[in-house]
Amino acid sequence: MTEALPPDAEIVAATRTWLERAVIGLNLCPFAKSVHVKQQIRYAVVPIGTYQELLEALERELRLLADTDPVVIETTLLIHPLALTEFLDYGWFLPLAERVLEDLGLVGEIQIAHFHPQFQFSDCGPDDIENFTNRSPYATLHLIRESSIDRAVAAFPDAAEIFDKNIETLRRMGHEGWRRLWLETSK
Repeated sequence: MTEALPPDAEIVAATRTWLERAVIGLNLCPFAKSVHVKQQIRYAVVPIGTYQELLEALERELRLLADTDPVVIETTLLIHPLALTEFLDYGWFLPLAERVLEDLGLVGEIQIAHFHPQFQFSDCGPDDIENFTNRSPYATLHLIRESSIDRAVAAFPDAAEIFDKNIETLRRMGHEGWRRLWLETSK
C-alpha cells in the first residue's frame, strides 16, 4: 500500500509552520524572518519520486530562482513529501543535486541547504537534539541566493556563531521543549 499524498496546501502549511515555529521562532536562522514577512519564499512541492524526476524539478526551480527578481522570489523551499523519505537516500541524492547546480553554472550564485525529518549529523546519534536544527516536516532542499547570504552575513557579523548558538538553544529546550513547540496552536 502506498502512502497517500496530502494536498500541496497541507504540505506547504506544515512547512510554513516549521519555518515559523522552529526556524524563525527559535531564531535558528536570523535571516529567515525578513524574507518570510516580505513573502519572498517560494514553496515548491515535488510529489514525484525518481532521482531523475527530482533532478529535473530541481533544475527547473534553480533556473526559475536565477531568472526571477529577488524582490519576487528571494529563496525557494523545494519540498519532497514522498521522495527521499529515508535519510540515507537523501544523503545519496545530495551530490547529484550539487551537480545540477554546477552544470547550470550557478555555483557562487545559489547554494543548496539540506533539511530532512530524519536529519542526523555524522557525529550525533539519531535521537540527539542537535539534529533538530536541520529537521523539517519533509525532505527539503533550500535554494538560497549567495547575495542573500552575503547581505545576511554583513548584517550579522557573528554569523559563524549561529550553528553553535542553535545547538545551545536546542540543548536548553531539550526533546520535551521541542515536542511542546508543536503542541502550541496559538502561534
